[in-house]
Amino acid sequence: MSRIANLHPVIHILYHTIIVYMGPINLNYFWNFGSLAFLCLVIQVVSGIFLAMHYTPHVDLAFLSVEHIMRDVQYGWFIRYIHANGASAFFFVVYVHMFRGLYYGSFIYPKETLWIVGVIIFLIMILTAFMGYVLPWGQMSFWAATVITNLASAVPFIGSFIVTWLWGGFAVDNATLNRFFSLHYLMPFIIIVLVILHVILLHEFGSNNPLGLIANFVANSKKKIDGASFNPYFTIKDLYGFILFFILLFYLIFNDPNLAGHPDNYIPANPMSTPAHIVPEWYFLPFYAMLRSIPNKLGGVVVLLLSIVILGLLPFLSNYGIRSFRFKLGHKVFFWLFVANYLLLGWIGGMNIETPFYEMGQFGTFFYFFYFIVLVPYTNYCEHKFAIFKNCK
Repeated sequence: MSRIANLHPVIHILYHTIIVYMGPINLNYFWNFGSLAFLCLVIQVVSGIFLAMHYTPHVDLAFLSVEHIMRDVQYGWFIRYIHANGASAFFFVVYVHMFRGLYYGSFIYPKETLWIVGVIIFLIMILTAFMGYVLPWGQMSFWAATVITNLASAVPFIGSFIVTWLWGGFAVDNATLNRFFSLHYLMPFIIIVLVILHVILLHEFGSNNPLGLIANFVANSKKKIDGASFNPYFTIKDLYGFILFFILLFYLIFNDPNLAGHPDNYIPANPMSTPAHIVPEWYFLPFYAMLRSIPNKLGGVVVLLLSIVILGLLPFLSNYGIRSFRFKLGHKVFFWLFVANYLLLGWIGGMNIETPFYEMGQFGTFFYFFYFIVLVPYTNYCEHKFAIFKNCK
């Protein structure tokens, strides 16, 4: 096999990335979600290319072209459903991947750059998914595009110019749809480049692990933990995860493919009729709840942006002490409170703006930022100051 790896640089890279790459031997199944996220990305790119062959990015034809894919294209219904439900699966997998990284301290030195690149990937995923949600040109697609792009009008002095530039005119129309389609097609390839960079950075210092220690096979490491080659030890684990993933995904596609969708999006876009309750896809709901919890439009936009930016700043807010939260009682409690709060925000994001959901959204938004700005740094500071975990540093 080593002689095969020397035949071509690409084969050499794949050989050292997939076959002989050393990982900590104590990784659990939560580490499957990184490879699952890459699998979801491949599914989305491949299915998206086939959908683009039949989709027409024109306001008079977009909705009809989606119906044409569903009714007339051979297995078009399957391609569309695997793309739509694959987006939900992609975000679910990435959320678990990020929460696992947060719980086990994957943002702590020397993995700051790795974490920041991951946050950038997450941000581009959000933009890509939003533009993809607009493309079917149903009622919810049109009005979601109108509401979200109008947020830019809150920017002082140049807000109206930005909105007009985003629309390509003076309303959400054909130019807007064409722009969103072009960017939605392009951005997954940018994500692929960033994922490659993400993997390179991961291999620079080795994978994190439940103990939060640097493996003994990493250069200059002081903490010792045994490692195993990626193949066959981790490929078997990943294969098991892939099989379970496809079982759940196909069950959703064949039994309830519109579970995560909105019925209003099966109505053609009508600028003269506003839906009673405009909601985004489920994976945007926590951020949508934070946006609506601020009574000021500009303040809501700032909070929405900061909710992503603060994830990238986390390595600078807390970057010392033992990595894994499993050894930190305070962090454990706060982490699960944070997860519960995030789920609560997701539920509130789907509710009407009224009492008590509005006040609950404000509290949830406050706790979201309080967790990152106060709880995580302060508990790490206390542990560091009192040297509770000094030997594990």
